[in-house]
Amino acid sequence: MRIAPLILAAASAAAAPVFEQTDIFRAGEGGYAHYRVPAIVVSPKGTVIALTEARKSERGDWGPQDILTRRSRDGGRTWDAPRPIARVKGPVAPNPVALAQNLDRPGDTTYNNIVPIVDRRRGVLRFLFCVEYARCFAMESKDDAGTFSEPAEITPVFEQFRKDYAWKVIATGPGHGIQLRNGRLLVPVWLSDGTGGHAHRPSMVSVIYSDDGVTWKRGGIVTRDPEFRNPSETVAVELADGRVMLNIRSEADEHRRLVSYSRDGVSGWTKPAFDPALIEPICMGSIVRAGKAIVFVNPNSTEPRDPRRPLHNFKRQNVSVRVSRDEGRTWSAPRTIEPGVSGYSDLAVGPDGTIYCVYERGGVSGIDTYVSRLTVARFNLEWAEGR
Repeated sequence: MRIAPLILAAASAAAAPVFEQTDIFRAGEGGYAHYRVPAIVVSPKGTVIALTEARKSERGDWGPQDILTRRSRDGGRTWDAPRPIARVKGPVAPNPVALAQNLDRPGDTTYNNIVPIVDRRRGVLRFLFCVEYARCFAMESKDDAGTFSEPAEITPVFEQFRKDYAWKVIATGPGHGIQLRNGRLLVPVWLSDGTGGHAHRPSMVSVIYSDDGVTWKRGGIVTRDPEFRNPSETVAVELADGRVMLNIRSEADEHRRLVSYSRDGVSGWTKPAFDPALIEPICMGSIVRAGKAIVFVNPNSTEPRDPRRPLHNFKRQNVSVRVSRDEGRTWSAPRTIEPGVSGYSDLAVGPDGTIYCVYERGGVSGIDTYVSRLTVARFNLEWAEGR
């Protein structure tokens, strides 16, 4: 009889809402102008691993940039020093479509779109990244991102798309990839012929996958412009029934996220449909499974950047989290993580159920795509659902 109150007290404490934040990268530090396009995973041992593009210039997605990582072994409260982790041997040619639009210069190498994946079947962490939006490489780590294998080029998997799409630009993710319950590794990708704005448009969405952790294959095309305007950055989650749900960015006037489903995560994708609950300001979002719940985060913003163009991009602000208890059919009310300028984000869940969100925070000189810092928020479902 004396144990019951203690059990109730422990349960009550465990259910208390928790929310904490820690800045991990700041613009101007470490020799970089700013840091963007973050990703995050938690290893089975509980090590939190954050990654980012470290940009030496203010020229946007192109130009000289590296990929850096930081690790936390105490649940995201303290972090080790930043380290560059992606380098390829030999000369790197600039992407011709970026040169044609004066987005890149010879000698300035763009390392971009790092995608971490926890491979629980084989006890390793895997990392995919791109160079000049033209080549793709894979690395692995057996010690929680302490050391890495030499990058192995996997660009040939993208060559498999050429019969269907004459791409000039390729990109993995961004954000984390997933491992399905059957062991398959899955990474959403987007491709462009590079003729449009910023050499990233028009675009199409697909996936690449690996069943052995080494050999990568292409999946079916999910959607492409003009079916939906410039579909691109996409995130994936496995549903309880084994299907894979993709959550897709596009530039459609509806300003809602697109959703598509596949039974195997590779082929037979349903025609994407707008999720009326999920605002699309035209920005990256992230999605992750947290036990029986699915968590989604992105800027929950409907304020136009330019009032003269109300259907164009909305301001990147008010990064917020929503929770679904019915496999993505409906969503809770948004819970704000950052009410001010905030943009790209990624989610991970620790072994104890803690949810981690790394996100861009604060614009410099009023520009919401020139980020002042990257922040990691730690919270639980009780906080996310407002309980």
